[in-house]
Parts: sequence; structure tokens; C-alpha cells
Amino acid sequence: MEFMGTHVITGAGSGIGAVLAERLSERGDELWLLARNARRARELAERFPGARTLVGDLAEPERLSWALSHQEPPREVDSLLHVAGVVDLGPIGELTPKIWNATLAANLVGPAELTRLLLPQLRLARGHVVFVNSGAGLNANADWGAYAASKHGLKALADSLRAEEKANGVRVTSVYPGRTATPMQAKVHRQEGREYDPERWIPPEAVADTILTALDLPTSAEITDLRVRPAA
Repeated sequence: MEFMGTHVITGAGSGIGAVLAERLSERGDELWLLARNARRARELAERFPGARTLVGDLAEPERLSWALSHQEPPREVDSLLHVAGVVDLGPIGELTPKIWNATLAANLVGPAELTRLLLPQLRLARGHVVFVNSGAGLNANADWGAYAASKHGLKALADSLRAEEKANGVRVTSVYPGRTATPMQAKVHRQEGREYDPERWIPPEAVADTILTALDLPTSAEITDLRVRPAA
């Protein structure tokens, strides 16, 4: 019998997360899609027939425990795929605490808390946690301070989690895509005041395939870090 995994995905509504959900659904795996509210959950359920949803807002990490306690997450989790994220550009001299806190909550504290809450299920399955990071998680450029800080922190989270959970058989992978043709990238271009041409950037399908490569590796091996760059 072919192995069918159980995957929890954040950010399945668009871009890389949507492609991942499609790929995993096509091969018959079980999907649990995190939605920030009930309306979004209905939209995801309609888009991905057969998928289940969990409602919880990564932008409010302190409420995730309460939210999941009123639902029934999967008993075992073969992979937790952190794809969701937010970005707001601006120079350090103009970034307000509101922007800093919102960015860190959605991109770092939310993923940390969701991971904490699902660790028992991940340990039971000897599962895999994948953090979709960014090139900004390795290098910080002007106007990218808040986003890059959140992604540098996400790398630290992944590295610490990997060291802590190795004995439990939980694998941890960080993926660092360069600019990818997603709705987030379109927003970045608007903030930069530049014309957006998706043909210049990595197709989300390529990043999704990279993530699946890490997921499908035999359990005797682990890909820790993957950088994906535009070919041109």
C-alpha cells in the first residue's frame, strides 16, 4: 500500500502554499489547511475538496492554543509546512512598533507557537517541519529590516528545533527561495514602486517541487537548508 501522509499547511490560499496543497492532494495525501478565520476556511475547503481545515490566526499567536483546543487537529502529523508570511517594507527610521510586532507575530512567533502545539503529533509520526524562509533570512538589505529580522529569527527557530527534536525523529528543513512569482511578490513590487513581471522570478511550482524533494527523502537522511534562486 502506498504511503499517504498527513500534512498541515499554512498559506495554502495562494502562491507556494497553494501549489503544495494541489501537489499533495493530487497524490492522495491528507491535508489540513490552516485558515485565519471561518470564511477563509470555507474558501479553502471549496478550493481543495477533501481537505480539512483548522481555524487559527498566525497574526495572533497568543490565541492559537485556545483556537486549536476547540477543534480536533490530526492525531499524527507527517509534515507541518510553514508557508504563510507577511511583508511590509520601509527604512528602520520609519518602521513603527505596530509593523514590527505584526511582522514578527505572523512570520516568527506564530510559526513557533503552531509548531509547539503540534509537536506531540509530529513526534508520534516522526514527522517533518518545513519552514519556507527567504533569501532575506540570510541577508538583510535596505528597507527589508522587519521582514529580514523575522526571517533571520525563523532560521534560528528551525536550527534550534532541529537540534532539540533530533532524538524524537523529527526532521527540520529551511527553504530559502529568492524572489518568487506570488501575490506577495506583486505587493513587494508595489511597495518598491517597480513594475511587476512574474516571468523574471521563480515560479512557485519550482519551490513547491523543492519542498516535496525534501519531504520525500528517505527518513534515514535530512535536508537541513535549501537555497532556491532565479535562473536568470
